[in-house]
Amino acid sequence: METKPKITLLISTYNWESALSRVLEGVSKQTVLPDEVVIADDGSRPETAKLIENIKSHFPVPILHVWHEDKGFRRTVILNKAIASSTGDYIIQIDGDTIPEKHFIQDHIEILHEGNFVCGSRVLLQPNGSVQKTHYVNLVRSSILRRLYSAYPFKFSEKHVRGCNLAFWKKDFLAVNGYNEDITGWGHEDRELVYRLLFSGIKERRLKFGGVNKHIYHDHSVPLLNRKKQNYKIQCNTVKSHSNWCENGVSKYL
Repeated sequence: METKPKITLLISTYNWESALSRVLEGVSKQTVLPDEVVIADDGSRPETAKLIENIKSHFPVPILHVWHEDKGFRRTVILNKAIASSTGDYIIQIDGDTIPEKHFIQDHIEILHEGNFVCGSRVLLQPNGSVQKTHYVNLVRSSILRRLYSAYPFKFSEKHVRGCNLAFWKKDFLAVNGYNEDITGWGHEDRELVYRLLFSGIKERRLKFGGVNKHIYHDHSVPLLNRKKQNYKIQCNTVKSHSNWCENGVSKYL
């Protein structure tokens, strides 16, 4: 784009105020700030809203809190609602338990390009806050290596898709009707979306050697794992049909 795109940082959260506070602190210290922060809240208790209200008053950019009632794990639904409410041209998406390194937004902006979505990585933290040894390589930051890596035509691999470090143009997201709300519970919602972006002609770029995002340690037991097989089946049907559209998506909120 000839003019600078407006950047929305999208943060999904659910009932973990201390983690969200650390994430927002990391956002406030960015070398390049997003134009807005949109928090997609999947039905958190009132304490989360209170935290956000308190932070809003001194936060360097506008914060929009999008909440719906807690009816189980409905990440696809709240992300669609949040993105529909956003005003940015370009969406950078993280989770409410991942702390962005201070160059995170800057590194994403450096490699954004029309006709592309971006898959970044994460750094897993131990219970004591230290980095897992196998993830040290994800801490490396180099502009030269980052640009070379992002321009390399890798064959797409779904294992690189992580919703805690994913970026795309809002117009491309809307063109495939956003997240598929037939997917509920945990698993496969981000990958299914990315396949539809690919089938619509949007190409993948990988963000490495930058865009560092640190995942706060927690118990990895996930609610509603019983939906994972059904969700995977939906993803497989999308891949088999090369579909670039889902019927039950974001359009209902526009």
